[in-house]
Amino acid sequence: MKVGVLASGAGTNLQALLDTVHGREAEIVAVASDKPGSYALERAAAAGIADRAARDAAIADWLESLGVELVVLAGYMALLDAGFIARFRDRIVNVHPALLPAFPGVRAIEQAIDYGVRVFGVTVHLVDEGVDTGPIILQGSIEIPDASDPEAVHDALRPIEHRLLCEAVGLLARGAVRREAPGSRRLVVG
Repeated sequence: MKVGVLASGAGTNLQALLDTVHGREAEIVAVASDKPGSYALERAAAAGIADRAARDAAIADWLESLGVELVVLAGYMALLDAGFIARFRDRIVNVHPALLPAFPGVRAIEQAIDYGVRVFGVTVHLVDEGVDTGPIILQGSIEIPDASDPEAVHDALRPIEHRLLCEAVGLLARGAVRREAPGSRRLVVG
C-alpha cells in the first residue's frame, strides 16, 4: 500500500511510521506539510521520501495534463513552491480575507481584530513566490465596528470573497487582467 503523510509538527508520528511500517506493510511515497520548515520534512528527506517540491510538481503535471490555464486557490492553506509558481506564472489566483498588503498569511482576520481595525476586507491577487505578496486584482471591504469574533467577521466577508473571486476569474478568462508593463507589479484590470 502506498501512503502519503501530511504533517505539521516535529514529525514524530512520521518517524514511527518510517521505523515500523515503511518498506514492510506500507510504502510512504509522499510527505507534505503546511509548515515548510517542519522537522517532519527533514525526516522525510532523510528517508528519501518525496516532499513539497515533489508534491507540487506532481500537481502541476496533473493540471497541465488536463490543459488547465488558470489555477484558483480558494481556501488552499499550503504554500506552493517556486517551481509550481514558475510553471503557472501569472495564472494562479488566490483569495485572502484581508486588505493586502495588511495582514498577510494565516490568521489574517485574527491579526486585524487584534490590531483594532474597523474596516475588514478581501483581496483577490495573483500568486508569486511570497506569502500574499502578488499583484492585487480586486479588493472589497466592509465596516465592522467593535469586531471581536473571527468567525463572525469571516461570515461577513464570505459574500465579498465569493463575489470578488468569481469576478476575478471572469476577468482573467476574458484576458482583462494584464501587467501594466513587463515585470511590473501593477496590474491593469478591465
